[in-house]
Amino acid sequence: MVFIGCFGAGDGNRTRVTSLEGWDSTIELHPHIIAFFTCFIFTSQNKKSFYDKAFIKIGFCNLTHQIFLLAEAYEDKKKLLQDIFGRSFPYLRLSITDACNFRCRYCLPNGYAHSGKQQFLTVDEIVRLVRGFAALGVWKIRLTGGEPTVRNDLPHIIEAIRSIPQITHIALTTNGYNLLQKAFLYYEAGVHYLNVSVDSLDPKKFQEITGQDKLSEIMEGIYLAKKIGFQKIKINAVLMKGYNDQDISQFIEWVRHRSFSIRFIELMETGHTKEFFQKHHVSGQVVEDFLLNSSWREIPRALAAGPAREFLHPDFQGTIGLITPYGKNFCASCNRLRVSAKGGLQLCLFGDGRHDLRPLLQHDDQSSALQKAIIGALNLKEEAHRLQQGHTGITPHLASIGG
Repeated sequence: MVFIGCFGAGDGNRTRVTSLEGWDSTIELHPHIIAFFTCFIFTSQNKKSFYDKAFIKIGFCNLTHQIFLLAEAYEDKKKLLQDIFGRSFPYLRLSITDACNFRCRYCLPNGYAHSGKQQFLTVDEIVRLVRGFAALGVWKIRLTGGEPTVRNDLPHIIEAIRSIPQITHIALTTNGYNLLQKAFLYYEAGVHYLNVSVDSLDPKKFQEITGQDKLSEIMEGIYLAKKIGFQKIKINAVLMKGYNDQDISQFIEWVRHRSFSIRFIELMETGHTKEFFQKHHVSGQVVEDFLLNSSWREIPRALAAGPAREFLHPDFQGTIGLITPYGKNFCASCNRLRVSAKGGLQLCLFGDGRHDLRPLLQHDDQSSALQKAIIGALNLKEEAHRLQQGHTGITPHLASIGG
């Protein structure tokens, strides 16, 4: 397989790699890599030779390593989990708790309700689960909640997942309440990709939305994470009429001189939020129209990227992402599966059921049975959700499965 790669000089540039057979992808360079503009043709059968030559020519090992991951991903493409619609699934969103310490109006406005002793997956169970998915081609893991950082053993969980050779990308989604204290600990454990929920850049609005007066501390934690070296930091903002829909331009202006990604997320209806959704939903089309009319341009999706469509502007260091679950063909690019904090495989955020994998996580010799169960369940995945018809499935609120 022959690939052509073009690399541009600059901070945080994107790199597009295209095969002569038509498969292409776009990857995000580490923000601190500056590569001289050049072009390579290499074969995946001769990766070692290419690595040596590229290292000499560019002098940046991290850059060429990312290209090798891409080449390996292509070679392993046929090994990936696939559903009956031909979609591949290299990406697992793993909830490790459904507990949360915020009271976001669109999720848990009355706070988290404890229901006795919680039996969340243990570290050993998590390792067996991830090994099973990794054996089926999964290489990206995103740890979610609830709020995953409320688990004191989170660094241990991250380290355990990092020890699995096939897993090359570990991300964390958090509300950021303890980033200032623990960002370095998470980074050292093995998380290098971060999503932080910040629904407003105005302290009063932020407190009104989340129930917490912590915006300043969270932003300090985000800036610290950037200094530490997290490869990509995304700021998630759920769009809500009457709360932050007038702040879109403020968010966009914030990334003019900052190499972060702001992701606007269309408010989604869940089992417990119908009334709130009907009152505060804002179509993502509003943001898309604003971007396209302001010289922002959509860029190709990265390999194993999340659901966001991403936009670039020549005058801005940062990017804008847009997640529009009510948009046309949203599910066509689905590439991720979800597992709940108690081991339930959920094929869709708005699906009607979960497949209990926990009984197959008790012993190391159950891996084969686990893989068969995952494959069997995936055959039941539907082509698309039915949010437009008001069907929200079994998800009562986003904290229950991590959004």
